[in-house]
Amino acid sequence: MAYQRSKPYQPGQSDPYKISRSRIDTFMWCPRCFWLEERLKIKRPSSPPFRINSAIDELLKKEFDSFRSKGEPHPMMVEFGIEATPFSHDKLDTWRENFVGVQVLHKPTNFLVFGAVDDIWVTPQGELIVVDYKATAKASEVSIDSDWQIMYKRQMEVYQWLLRQNDFEVSDTGYFVYANGRLDLDGFYNKVEFRTKIIPYTGNAAWIEKTLPKMKQCLEGDMPQPGKAVMGGDCDYCTYAKKRTELTLKHLQNSKK
Repeated sequence: MAYQRSKPYQPGQSDPYKISRSRIDTFMWCPRCFWLEERLKIKRPSSPPFRINSAIDELLKKEFDSFRSKGEPHPMMVEFGIEATPFSHDKLDTWRENFVGVQVLHKPTNFLVFGAVDDIWVTPQGELIVVDYKATAKASEVSIDSDWQIMYKRQMEVYQWLLRQNDFEVSDTGYFVYANGRLDLDGFYNKVEFRTKIIPYTGNAAWIEKTLPKMKQCLEGDMPQPGKAVMGGDCDYCTYAKKRTELTLKHLQNSKK
């Protein structure tokens, strides 16, 4: 499916407006950055795509899909004591597709909320488990304890909420399949080895229903003041934009003297 760039949000519009999982996270970081992107289509600067991480995602999907087709748990699921199997559903490929994903029309805001999942498992009792793949390379053990990883937790909670809105029974506990590239080997030799850990996380998606109306109110109003970053301090993007504007104006004034 070809991706079509969405039109800017128009205050008072009657058509549903698409809001991705990542846009919700942008709002949580900085309402001004969110407003600029949705109202004016001015995006925050982005880093280059992490192709290695994307490759690991695709390979993990193929790996778990091989056990999905057999209706068997992956050996890692057995190793970490998870009583579940990869979930089979005719919409799974759609739910994994970027810019499509699991969708729900949130009627109070008229937002079409969506997010693309990495994987879904199912318990013997029929509860769905949201699974997200992550990859890094560091000497220490992987965890989800850093302040900035709140975005990972919110990501999982949005997926849990979306599936519940589609009338599925969903476990509060989800899992991060976290691959960590080994740095303790003697060399590269044209391959990277990983240690993979499955980390449980108990989500609470109650904040989403409270946040969506605030996002709607934000889009209907004037540009907000700069936001505060989750890890403290001002939004880095807003701070940069302010400083650059000040320096540009100062330069222009000096050049006229």
